Amino acid sequence: MSSSLSDRSNASLISVASLAAQLGAPGIVVFDASWYLAQAGRDPRAEYRAGHIPGAVYFDLDALSDPSSLLPHMLLPPERFAAAIGNLGAGDDDRIVVYDGSGTNLSAARAWWMFRIYGHDNVAVLDGGLAAWRRAGLPLEPGDVTRPPARFTPRFRADLVRTLAEVRDAVGRGSAQVVDARSAGRFAGTEPEPRPGLRGGHMPDSRNLPYASFTGADGLLLDRAGLEAQFRAAGVDLDRPVVASCGSGVTACTILLALDLLGHRDHALYDGSWTEYGGRSDTPVDKTAI
Repeated sequence: MSSSLSDRSNASLISVASLAAQLGAPGIVVFDASWYLAQAGRDPRAEYRAGHIPGAVYFDLDALSDPSSLLPHMLLPPERFAAAIGNLGAGDDDRIVVYDGSGTNLSAARAWWMFRIYGHDNVAVLDGGLAAWRRAGLPLEPGDVTRPPARFTPRFRADLVRTLAEVRDAVGRGSAQVVDARSAGRFAGTEPEPRPGLRGGHMPDSRNLPYASFTGADGLLLDRAGLEAQFRAAGVDLDRPVVASCGSGVTACTILLALDLLGHRDHALYDGSWTEYGGRSDTPVDKTAI
C-alpha cells in the first residue's frame, strides 16, 4: 500500500476517512469530476448516476470549459465559471472536495486546479477517488444531486496558467521546465495521438512524467519521497519553475497537484497543451525518447 499524504496536514488532499467523517456537514460540497477520453468507452455521467458518493454533485468538465474555443477544455471566463459553480451549489465559504473514478486522479486534479485558478483555495482531491471509497465499504447513492444555488466569487489567478507565447518564451530563455504528462509513447511520437490532426512527439527540452506516475497500485498518492523520486527520475529540478502540459490540459494537472503537495509554488498549466502545440505547423517538435 502506498503511504498517503492525505493523513498529513495538507489542504489539497483529503482521505476517505476524513471525508466520511465530515460528509453531510454544513459547508462541505463534494463534486464527482469523472471524465474520460472517448477511446476509454466510459460514460462518466451514467456511472455517476449509477452510484456516487452521497451528496456529490456532478462536475461536467466539458460543460465547464469554453465552448467558443476551438481547443478542448480551455478555461471559461471567470464570471461564467462562477455563475455555473454557484448554480451547482458551491459558494465562497465552502470546503470543496473533488474526486473521479479513474484510480489515477485523471480529471479530479483538473477540477482542483480550476477552483484554485478562479481563486478558491479551499479545495481538496479525495485520495484514492471513488475506488478508495468503495474499498472502505462506504455507501453510494444513485441518481442526480442538486443543491441550492450559492454565491461563488471569482478571483482569477493568471499566474497559474500559461499561453503558447509564454511557454515558447520560457523555453527559449530557459526560465521554466516544461513537464509533459502524456504517455511515453505519445511523448516520443511512437504512439498515435487520440485526437486527429496532431503531430507526434514533444516540445524540445521538455520532460516526460506520465500522469499515472503519482499513484500506487491502490490509487493513493505516493508519499513525499515517492513523488520526489518520480520528478528526479524524469530529470525535473524541483528548485526551478515548472509548466505542465499534456493532451488538452486535463491530466497535466496531476503534475501540479503533486508539486503542490511537495510545497513547490512556482508552477503553472499550459492550458492549450499538445492539442494546440502539436496541431500547428510553426512549432518545433522533437521525437527523441527520454
